[in-house]
Amino acid sequence: MNAITDTQFDFQGLTNVYHGKVRDVYTINNELLVMVTTDRISAFDVVLPVGIPYKGAVLNLIASRFLDATEDILPNWKIATPDPMVTVGKYAEPFKVEMVIRGYLSGHAWREYRSGKRSICGVPMPDGMKENDRFPEPLLTPTTKAAVGHDEDISREDILKLGLVTEEDYMQLEDYTRRLFQRGTEMAAERGLILVDTKYEFGKVGDQIVLIDEIHTPDSSRYFYLEGYQQRQDASEPQKQLSKEFVREWLMEHGFQGREWQEVPVMPAAFVKSVSDRYIELFEGITGDVFERFDVSDTLSRVENSIHQFLKAYYR
Repeated sequence: MNAITDTQFDFQGLTNVYHGKVRDVYTINNELLVMVTTDRISAFDVVLPVGIPYKGAVLNLIASRFLDATEDILPNWKIATPDPMVTVGKYAEPFKVEMVIRGYLSGHAWREYRSGKRSICGVPMPDGMKENDRFPEPLLTPTTKAAVGHDEDISREDILKLGLVTEEDYMQLEDYTRRLFQRGTEMAAERGLILVDTKYEFGKVGDQIVLIDEIHTPDSSRYFYLEGYQQRQDASEPQKQLSKEFVREWLMEHGFQGREWQEVPVMPAAFVKSVSDRYIELFEGITGDVFERFDVSDTLSRVENSIHQFLKAYYR
């Protein structure tokens, strides 16, 4: 199956290239960012060796939709989506923290709670909770933004003390995060889903804070099905969810949690296909649209040509 796991494009005006865990970002004339959402998949902050067909398109198209749906809350970096796997936007200087917000005790927060901790990022968690219970109020649990390796939990106090973000900007980031999460929660409920937790990344264009990167995708967010949620909680049953948590669970079952001494298990072709199918299910569940499987026989050339055509028209 044809998946894009690496791009090495050359565009006129190219001033920088950044290869992230999932996205390859090309800076053009120090004013545009061309973000290619590849089919790479990461878990526990480790890029897995096998790509997932259609994953990049799923993430990019969901993010593009939610950027459009939240631009009344704050401006974002997006200019256009010239290809299912590509977004072009304004160059922004990113903040050095990611804003994570959690509505429910799940994932990393649950693993911390289960180990006996009752606070995360300096924010207290109530006693007597069980996995996937709803918090009385959503918790803001920011992380440092690591170019390589693991992002680390960090408190508001440490962010300000270390000067990672000014106090004025950080208060604005918190406000935007809560408003975006509320919008995402409302949109998820319309689709019969619960937005469990998510992360947002912000940057600055001049003095203006803008939303950057992805938003409300299954890589950056966790969703539960609303129907039956309370019954499953009451019965202490696992929640039915839309997220890439199933990939993390498969890796843990095969002895991998991102530790330095652990080797990534081999992902069989059947499992890779199941992950691809699950991402398409995620797209359809979150958007309500049918995902159209495009021709992947020469995806790399299609993506490159789409970008060339956009840049030619933009700089005409």
